[in-house]
Amino acid sequence: MEFNDFGGQYVDEFILKGVKEVEKAYLKYKNDQSFIEEFNDLLFNYANRPSLLYYAKNMTENLNGAKVYLKREDLNHTGAHKINNVLGQALLAKKMGKKKLIAETGAGQHGVAAATAAVLLNMECEIHMGAVDIEKQALNVYKMRLLGANVVSVDFGLKTLKEAVDSALIAWNNDLDNSFYLIGSAVGPHPYPTMVRDFQKIIGKEIKAQINLSEKRNPDYIIACVGGGSNAIGAFYEFINNKEVNLIGVEAAGEGLNTNKHSAAISLGKKGLLHGMKTKVLLDDDGNIKEVHSIAAGLDYPGVGPEHAYLESIKRVKYVAVTNEDAIEAFKYLSKTEGIIPAIESAHAVAYAIKLVKNLSKDKIVVINLSGRGDKDVKHIAKYLGEEIID
Repeated sequence: MEFNDFGGQYVDEFILKGVKEVEKAYLKYKNDQSFIEEFNDLLFNYANRPSLLYYAKNMTENLNGAKVYLKREDLNHTGAHKINNVLGQALLAKKMGKKKLIAETGAGQHGVAAATAAVLLNMECEIHMGAVDIEKQALNVYKMRLLGANVVSVDFGLKTLKEAVDSALIAWNNDLDNSFYLIGSAVGPHPYPTMVRDFQKIIGKEIKAQINLSEKRNPDYIIACVGGGSNAIGAFYEFINNKEVNLIGVEAAGEGLNTNKHSAAISLGKKGLLHGMKTKVLLDDDGNIKEVHSIAAGLDYPGVGPEHAYLESIKRVKYVAVTNEDAIEAFKYLSKTEGIIPAIESAHAVAYAIKLVKNLSKDKIVVINLSGRGDKDVKHIAKYLGEEIID
């Protein structure tokens, strides 16, 4: 196992062939200097890195507690942290001689990033997305199609992120020689969780350099939302050995942890198998995968990346859960306090931070990883609140 009792390659023999091909290529290129230089060049010249570490002065003064910084992944090209991982995997696919990228998406940000990278590297692109999420994220669907991607509507099961992954795996299985499965989060069979983390750890590296430049020390807390967990592991990884830094992952409590409408796989999940990995999974009494719910399409997933399950098991990261209602209040709060409209996924992290910061002394420093921007969510949240936006 890659992460003690979590991780692995629990896939059928045919898919395993594709997974092993990806693993071999990643082991070859991850320490290849020319590959690293090309990847870093794309991050700098195309993705707009480094992203800002922004001192949230108004929020800090309003909450009258710890000093708050926002890591502005929302300012990246395509509007989220997703572009970091996508550029790395797409570049690897190109080195492997693949012609087509296949990807899943929930909130649509990974799909937009994958379609963008496909254009950049002259590759075909096919995005699988649950029909429910397509309705929630119509703007991102239009962007993907505008970029030339074929968006496949997934109409079985709950028609959300889990089914999008299932559908994408089937499509990859049918075209292993020509295509590359570009996973959007730190999930799936090895080497994907490790590979995604390695492409996302630039977030934490930048936080460490930036906060030490401005504050001359590490932060006391880093907070990030967790669905599959790529933005969180990207923000946390550089600090895992810095035990003075408290790491907090925020899951989706949906309509409440005491209901069946949540996506809190770490908080309430059990060890199980999902999408080729052993991890924490929401299971019913018969061992079947539970239905999940979150207002945030990107957090609407019944499992979590295996490294997060491991970090929770050794008590290095604290995992909490935030309801739809609190996330929406945080969405509105940050918009009105800092003039920054966050992704509803990121708003889960903001919601927990609001409660925490108030109760900390002013000499403490909190960094919130703002994983994406909220343009995609405005219409959906307005509808949730009973308002209608006319296009």
